[in-house]
Amino acid sequence: MEQRLQKIRLLLLDVDGVLTDGRIIYGSDGTETKAFDVKDGHGLKMLQRAGLLTGIITGRESTVVLHRARELGIEIVHQAAKDKLIPYRQILSDLGLSDDQVAYVGDDIVDLPILRRVGFAATVADCVEDVREHVHYVTNRPGGRGAVREICDLLLRGGGYWESVAGKYFTV
Repeated sequence: MEQRLQKIRLLLLDVDGVLTDGRIIYGSDGTETKAFDVKDGHGLKMLQRAGLLTGIITGRESTVVLHRARELGIEIVHQAAKDKLIPYRQILSDLGLSDDQVAYVGDDIVDLPILRRVGFAATVADCVEDVREHVHYVTNRPGGRGAVREICDLLLRGGGYWESVAGKYFTV
């Protein structure tokens, strides 16, 4: 597993069920609300400080996702992706990366075409059952509740970045 993690340069994420718990809440005026875990956000910021890229590929379109991506400094955002392989291939082409340099976290069967290609495929504890057999790692945490942070920490440790990014938090 460590050899896989050392090659990763980009973490791509699904949103609903991964960065969120999968629930979509609509207000009476039609506004959409999603809950994001701050621990996931800090993990993504640490990855960025380590020099890794982060991005989102989601099948839905939501202004809430754009706000969260902006807040976290995630510049790669593809929404309304009915076929997620299309933006995935474009991202790799734009960045000059290969499959083995990408980690992807998805939770449903629509994520399988990417999960089956990337160098490090992960899913959340509460994923759709059919996804489990196609990934390298299943988080202990459910989507929207620290699962992404778990993946970020794994990538930081496995890629050799942990001490340079997080070490300062442990010194007196």
